[in-house]
Parts: sequence; C-alpha cells; structure tokens
Amino acid sequence: MPEIKDIIKGCLKGNRRDQELLYRRFASRMYAVCLQYSGNDEEARDILQEGFIKIFENLANYKHEGSFEGWIRRIMVNTSLEKYRSKNLLHRVDDIDQIQEPDAEPYNDDYAGLQAVDLMGIIRELPPKYRMVFNLFAIEGYSHKEISAMMNISEGTSKSNLSRARVILQRKVISYTEIGKKVLNG
Repeated sequence: MPEIKDIIKGCLKGNRRDQELLYRRFASRMYAVCLQYSGNDEEARDILQEGFIKIFENLANYKHEGSFEGWIRRIMVNTSLEKYRSKNLLHRVDDIDQIQEPDAEPYNDDYAGLQAVDLMGIIRELPPKYRMVFNLFAIEGYSHKEISAMMNISEGTSKSNLSRARVILQRKVISYTEIGKKVLNG
C-alpha cells in the first residue's frame, strides 16, 4: 500500500488513481465524523462530498506537520459547521443567566445493552445546535472559547447548549435502557 505522502504528491499532480486511493483510505472514517454532525445518512454523504472537494482544493496547503487524518477531520468538522450555519440552525443566546435549565434525571450507571452505535444514534437525534456543541466539546475536544469562535456564538451559549445536550442525552439513554430492560426481562 502506498505511503500517504506519495498519494498526496500524486493528488497534487492531478493523478486520478491517487485521488481515489486517498478517498478510499479515509472516506469511511470521515463519513463517521460527518454522521456525528448530521441529522441523517443523506446529509452525512453531502458533507463528506463537500469535505473531500475542499480537501482536494486545499491539499497544497497541507504543511505535512501533524496528522494528515487530523487535518482531513478538521476539514470535515468545519464543512459540517458551515452546512449548519448556512441553514441558520445555530442561534446566538447572549444572556445565559436568563435560561432555565431543565432538571437532570438522577444518574443511572446500569446501561447494559447500550452499544456505541446506539449512542451515536441518540446523539444524532439531538437538535442541531446542541449536537454541534456536544460533538465539538465531548468528541473533538475543543474548548468553549474555540467553539464560540467556530460557531459564532458566545461562550455562554456554548456552555448552555452543552448542558442542555447532556440533559437530553441522559434522559434518552435512561429511556433507552429502561425500554431495553423491559424487553430483556420480559
């Protein structure tokens, strides 16, 4: 299997075979990233396609510092954010003190039967603004300051959206596991 630096060189020369190799090497992992930020498979495929167009257009800007996969992932995340900003699904909230947070359910550590794929499906059910902040913070590791800059929202809004996402997720997970327990215990 060719080295990634050789594939990149081929892509920069316009070699279609190398472009296909690059796509095949990263498409499934990047599709998973896109799926985290999208509401469904179709949107994830659109984001993936737009992201790879940007990757090929900006490949000359890759400085060969750090992980190439990390560079690609950042493009996919940013493409996801651009898609949702363009749909105007992200709203700014300036006064966090006026927001009433819902009470969280008590923590339940018995989540037997909940698979990673189930959890990802539950995360995809979050409203877009909450899903974006949750993914950027919990999965990508960005700070609220970075998220606020990326999404053009205040840090308070980022914190609020994360808090709300966690409450929703906790309720959904509890509901999911309670249904699962009823099915398993008959």
